[in-house]
Amino acid sequence: MRNQCFLQDTCLLKILLRPLNRLELMADSESEMSNNIHRDFYIPTYILAPGASSNSIRLPDVPTCPVLVFINSNSGGQLGGELLCTFRHLLNKYQVFDLGEEAPDSVLRRLYLNIRRLKSNGDQFAAEIEERMRIIVAGGDGTAGWLLGVVSDLKLSQPPPIATVPLGTGNNLPFAFGWGKKNPGTDLNSVISFLKQVMNAKEMKMDSWHILMRMRPQKGGSCDPIAPLELPHSLHAFHRVSPSDELNVEGFHTFRGGFWNYFSMGMDAQVSYAFHSDRKMNPDKFKNQLVNQSSYLKLGCTQGWFFAPLVHPSSRNIAQLTKVKIMKKQGEWQDLQIPPSVRSIVWLNLPSFSGGLNPRGTPNSNKRQYRDLTPPFVDDGLLEVVGFRDVWHGLVLLAPKGHGTRLAQFPYS
Repeated sequence: MRNQCFLQDTCLLKILLRPLNRLELMADSESEMSNNIHRDFYIPTYILAPGASSNSIRLPDVPTCPVLVFINSNSGGQLGGELLCTFRHLLNKYQVFDLGEEAPDSVLRRLYLNIRRLKSNGDQFAAEIEERMRIIVAGGDGTAGWLLGVVSDLKLSQPPPIATVPLGTGNNLPFAFGWGKKNPGTDLNSVISFLKQVMNAKEMKMDSWHILMRMRPQKGGSCDPIAPLELPHSLHAFHRVSPSDELNVEGFHTFRGGFWNYFSMGMDAQVSYAFHSDRKMNPDKFKNQLVNQSSYLKLGCTQGWFFAPLVHPSSRNIAQLTKVKIMKKQGEWQDLQIPPSVRSIVWLNLPSFSGGLNPRGTPNSNKRQYRDLTPPFVDDGLLEVVGFRDVWHGLVLLAPKGHGTRLAQFPYS
């Protein structure tokens, strides 16, 4: 029995779809701009900070679209820091958070506990803020996944929808929902335009997925998880289950966690983790999106991803290292048949991978009927599974009808 991986749909989260038309709604003067920002987006300090006086600032009406802003100041080279300054200039500084200083789970727990206290005291303004609130997260896919995970874990009765600012390298999550994949402008007008788009954005629901992984202990070694501080934030939900947990299987170590964009295993994941580790050790080397993408490409070369058949033995292919089971029908698990040449598997929740490419492609009508494939949607409860042999196989995605090896499409169990 080899290593195993199981996936299950857990819940639907709300995310914001960017309006089709670009909105350029600028104020005529600085005074008018300030009034409009307060009217539409401002959250009073007494709601954000439990110790603040409720008489400190009173708005005449509840803001149309109160926002909480989370920014990874380390993303996008210097752009994260610049964006932080611009948002704090426009909004209440207490509603704009630097993720390098405070984690989102502590921010949101504190905020919702305070809102609950205010509501119990009859504060209708706080109740309206909670109902209308939206979250903006600026960073890469890992940062966006971090926020989505926190909101999911809080199990809120009214989870706020989330808009994403593309500050990372790939930006697959923002791209899938229309926010683009290029790093944005950080000037005043660009940020105001983005806020207006958030206010007019349509809410969509998105599947979130639970992962269960079982791994055999290495002979003479351990497969204990890497220290949490060394993992990307999007993987912080991964942990060993307790020895008494019914999910444990004798002879295996069991881990579980979640994902929202895609989950990969094999050489692609190896390169991604090498990139994350290098960026953490040498942050000065990763100044902008173009440099980051070049560094990612170089790591692909050094890891042997370009010439995998020559560099890596077939014993390191996915089919030799792990067993994957899928459930096409309720209660009926079946082994996923993985071609022996495949060295990387991607489980897709969104139709965006590696900077906006669609690895599944668009099957023709005959293949859809023969293999029971349906068009993918972010809230359909289905995962698409695609395999790749090496980078050259991945480059076919640049062709109009290019795609990876379609392995499966299956529903949550």
